[in-house]
Amino acid sequence: MAGLTRNSPEVRARLPGERVVFGQSQPMPLDCGVALGPFTVAYRTYGQLNKDKSNAILVCHALTGDQFMADTHPITGKSGWWSNMVGPGLPLDTDRYFVFCANVLGGCMGTTGPSDPDPVTGKPYGLHFPVVTIADMVRAQKLLIDHLGIEKLFCVTGGSMGGMQVLQWAATYPERVFAAVPIACAARHSAQNIAFHEVGRQAIMADPEWCAGDYLTQGRNPARGLSVARMAAHITYLSEAALHRKFGRSLQDRSKLTYGFEADFQVESYLRHQGSTFVDRFDANAYLYITRAMDYFDLAAEHGGILANAFRGTPVRFCAVSFTGDWLFPTRESRVIVNALNAVAANVSFVEIESDAGHDAFLLDVPEFYRMLSGFLGGCAEHRGLNRG
Repeated sequence: MAGLTRNSPEVRARLPGERVVFGQSQPMPLDCGVALGPFTVAYRTYGQLNKDKSNAILVCHALTGDQFMADTHPITGKSGWWSNMVGPGLPLDTDRYFVFCANVLGGCMGTTGPSDPDPVTGKPYGLHFPVVTIADMVRAQKLLIDHLGIEKLFCVTGGSMGGMQVLQWAATYPERVFAAVPIACAARHSAQNIAFHEVGRQAIMADPEWCAGDYLTQGRNPARGLSVARMAAHITYLSEAALHRKFGRSLQDRSKLTYGFEADFQVESYLRHQGSTFVDRFDANAYLYITRAMDYFDLAAEHGGILANAFRGTPVRFCAVSFTGDWLFPTRESRVIVNALNAVAANVSFVEIESDAGHDAFLLDVPEFYRMLSGFLGGCAEHRGLNRG
């Protein structure tokens, strides 16, 4: 697929993996008051579902992730974003578990989103696509596990926005989840994080190529705006220590300053690369919709303003995970979740992992994280009665 962008119809038609269509006879109600249907959910599976379908692990992806977590990405050619976690002998051991991940509702890798055709007009939805929430994403995933015949997930896990989905799963469908591992996330989006998202959205909407969201119909692409949005967001995924360790003030392919506005510094070149490659695999309107879903997430508000009420009487086993160098979703946010779970006597453990890599630590090679997740899942498997092999 070299040379094609994510916005190309050719790419949408040729993405590998499984797809299922829902809402044909009964559209799915959304939080915004609209009923959506039909819509497609695209997903990938790894490992085998056992006879009683008790070994399924749902992985929920983050904002810029997708379902290709453990195989070569069909557009970028890079390894999956969790290929270090999913596979034989790895923490999400595919010799033992059936692991799967679905592209979120509103996404741009096969699941219906604003770049897909509106069945009424035949043209891309654009801004006519209904605004979706984290709860809507989870409702679509619930339809998927029903389709797969999975009565109860062995575990649901994910980091960042994926962790929000984990919390929503546990709160909305506790009887369908045995264990939950929310990673580097929060029970509601903070004002600071909403502000960062708004900067990104404004960068996209200020691009003349955005065309008020109608760029696909007009054969255009707000690549510059989306690139800037990605650059701004990517800074929040790293820590100051990680940036300094990787780049410092080193110059990029030159021995002295140019006294101009080219990428003099390596860190500038790195961010520009992050932005330019992102636009090849992501849709600008999808970025608007998914960031908005994160902004709207407030689990306590759904339960009378008291977070503990979201988990009252829950049978789910929880393990919350945070990283010391994460300033986007700092450890205090995980403690709020843990305190709420403790308030209702839920089965919860909490691990703060030492890492100065920033928010993206959950995607990186952090051995302590691997050991912790393997150990927690192993213990849950014993209680669940899952045999090895």
